[in-house]
Amino acid sequence: MKLTGPFLFILTTLMIDAIGIGIVFPIMPDLMDRVGASGVAEGALWGGIMMSAYAAAMFLFGPIVGSLSDAYGRRPILIAALATLAIDYTIMALAQTYWVLLMGRVIAGMAGATYITVTAYISDITKPDERGVAFGMIGAAFGIGFVFGPALGGISSGLHVTAPFWIAAALSALNMVFGFFILPESLKKENRRSFGRRDLNPFASIVRAFVIPGLAIPLICIFVFEFANMVYPTIWAFWGREVFGWGGFTIGLTLSAYGILIAVVQAGLLPQMTKRLGDYRTLIFASIAAVIALAGFGFSTAAWAVAVVLPIAALSDMAPPLLTALAANRVGDDQQGLVQGVIASLSSVAAVAAPLVLTGVFERFVNNEGVYFPGAPFLIAAFLTIAIIPLILRLSPQKLAKRL
Repeated sequence: MKLTGPFLFILTTLMIDAIGIGIVFPIMPDLMDRVGASGVAEGALWGGIMMSAYAAAMFLFGPIVGSLSDAYGRRPILIAALATLAIDYTIMALAQTYWVLLMGRVIAGMAGATYITVTAYISDITKPDERGVAFGMIGAAFGIGFVFGPALGGISSGLHVTAPFWIAAALSALNMVFGFFILPESLKKENRRSFGRRDLNPFASIVRAFVIPGLAIPLICIFVFEFANMVYPTIWAFWGREVFGWGGFTIGLTLSAYGILIAVVQAGLLPQMTKRLGDYRTLIFASIAAVIALAGFGFSTAAWAVAVVLPIAALSDMAPPLLTALAANRVGDDQQGLVQGVIASLSSVAAVAAPLVLTGVFERFVNNEGVYFPGAPFLIAAFLTIAIIPLILRLSPQKLAKRL
């Protein structure tokens, strides 16, 4: 596929957005201390509630935003989302209480259109057989962003715990300005559809997507993968502090290393593997890597073990873009926003439930009397991934052809 100007700009947009997100992860334990958490376990629970609030807002607004982009174009929706994110980071920088932080995350969830609209935009400008690689490039852009984001967050937090939020706000604002002047519209007027009352109901949108032939299994697999992968942003900082005594700087460095690996895998390895093995076999490979990585982190008690498992975890990140491409290829141009919005909503449902479940498990195995096992959330995620492997096997091209 050709790296056109709009496509390169979208990747740059995603990279800057990922920097804004990743810059916050290393300071979460310190941030929770700032607003009154009494320890690592309680801070993890509070952080989990914040992530769930973000995801709940994104669930409610995701299909709406996706459908709005189908009706009015990708460009205005994307620019509005970036402006809202800049406001959100400013609110979080100024917050003195937990409830203000929580409100900020709800606003950010409402603006979660960035990823939804970008994936629809890429579907507009790529051919069906190129979408797996294109969505992999999205992962690479996020990976590069996470190289700089956590490291910048860990370093800047030495100045003040809120410094990363101010940096994230500035990056989002600059991103919005760039998009306003540079980003062209990708959705042709003849491919747009009307926006109706049914588009305001996220549950109806999800049902509409699930009845599209061939779409249910990819959507289910995406949901479970997103639930399992939430163990990384939810638990990583608290697990690292509890097991290894890491501070914000070290947490930032490990996340940056992970980002480098993701970028290498998504931009370099994924196109080569799909070319040689095809999307389906590459998906199987990535799913197995996910199980191995999650189990490996669950039992890790030494930093060298983390270093060994990190590359395997990066290999598992090939699965979501391949599943997203499978879903995108099942619908027409006038429904790309709908499907990407539904994918975002399912991811949000996972992101509502996973932080509450996984932080609760972490707190149970760290604070309470009994078995001390802080890696338990990773093992739960591994078991969930194993559970959907039979469904992934049903995505074989031969089996899909028989069903369709």
